[in-house]
Amino acid sequence: MSWAALTSGGKDSILSCQKAIDTGKEVRYMVTARPKNPDSYMFHSANLDAVPVIARVAGMEYVEIATHGKKEEELDDLETGLAALDIEGVIAGAVASVYQADRVRAITDRLGLTLYTPLWHMDTEALVREVAERMDARIVVTAAEGLDESFLGARFDEALIGRLKAVAKLHRINLAGEGGEYESLTLNAPFYSRPVTYSASEIRSSPGRHELVLGGFG
Repeated sequence: MSWAALTSGGKDSILSCQKAIDTGKEVRYMVTARPKNPDSYMFHSANLDAVPVIARVAGMEYVEIATHGKKEEELDDLETGLAALDIEGVIAGAVASVYQADRVRAITDRLGLTLYTPLWHMDTEALVREVAERMDARIVVTAAEGLDESFLGARFDEALIGRLKAVAKLHRINLAGEGGEYESLTLNAPFYSRPVTYSASEIRSSPGRHELVLGGFG
């Protein structure tokens, strides 16, 4: 049977999907929960229009689950969406968030599904280095002291990792962004047939938050 990968298109969920494929799992579905609430406790909302394109270049079926993004209620929406799929398990990009991991595991347990979280408690520097080595992932949201607009669009590589480590030293941010310090978008990975492209970009800023809004994905 096949698997479903929960993803926002960010580095962690895409790397988890890649690791699942590396182990021989048949990943048939790419599932995205699209919250109306940008401050959802569970789901990212930045640049989600890229995910259908990611699914297409990965040869997977795209499944979108609409949710209001209200705390706890959004989990019911996710469970309903996953229950409709003929799968044996779910892949998630959880790294350190007990809140997220426990709630996804509760859903998979109720549905009789296996949960695969290959990044769980992975060393954060090792994680971002693997992202840099294997994928083209870019920072698209910053929301922490020390992470200004200059980080937007930056690709994960040695230079960016060095910048993030410097900020982490000064401001104690999580190097992998696990505290919501930043969000990312993955434009290419080994399981993509080609890179995802975009034709428009705009920076939107509000107090304490900067977002690179991309468009025209193809």
